[in-house]
Amino acid sequence: MPTSPIPPDRPDEPEDWPAQREALRGLHREVLSEPVPPALQAAAERLGRHRVAVERRARWTTWGGMAAAVLVAFGVGWVANAQWQARPAMSLARAPAAQSFVRDATAAYVVYSPEKRHPVEVAASEQQHLVQWLSRRLDRPLKVPDLSAQGYALVGGRLLPGDDGARAQFMFENAAGQRVTLYLGALDDKAAPSPRASRETAFSFTSTGAVPSFYWVDRGFGYALSAPLTREALLSLATEVYRQL
Repeated sequence: MPTSPIPPDRPDEPEDWPAQREALRGLHREVLSEPVPPALQAAAERLGRHRVAVERRARWTTWGGMAAAVLVAFGVGWVANAQWQARPAMSLARAPAAQSFVRDATAAYVVYSPEKRHPVEVAASEQQHLVQWLSRRLDRPLKVPDLSAQGYALVGGRLLPGDDGARAQFMFENAAGQRVTLYLGALDDKAAPSPRASRETAFSFTSTGAVPSFYWVDRGFGYALSAPLTREALLSLATEVYRQL
């Protein structure tokens, strides 16, 4: 056995470590110069190929997840856009002026619907005159919806003041004496974020006022249907009013 050339007196001093490494290499120099065994070389190559495959799968997984996320986002956006385009000519803008408008509508309902002798200014017997008069005052051709199929007959209508000009109110009544009013007039929301916001709004329901109401804005004109009915019953009437107007 060869004798170790490592100095025995200071084996743990850091400045002696390079000399120790050289001495160890000298002991096994013939082993270090031998070629790598074929079996070990093959194992190293297999390990390298496996590592490359794992890294490639990881990259594909990452990119696949990102691509899936993009496709999902695109699909959701496409569906939402399709639903938006399929809506009637009304957008989901809930402008402050529209909220003020429906408060006035419910207030008018509370004031005039309990009246026995004078619920309206012009009775249904003079419907043609009523429509012509209110159309002239509101500067817009008006039409009274026919709700007879829903059990409601026209009582008449009246002219009312509003923040943005004249307002009109049509009143309907069923055989049980239940009254429904349609309040309408031009709407100009100066606080709206865009010109379209004051022109159009989707059907909106409110029950915070004196009576429940469905209201909407179509091409700058506001409509509010008010009555102490269930949401479903009021929505059915509002849908019919919108269809006819």
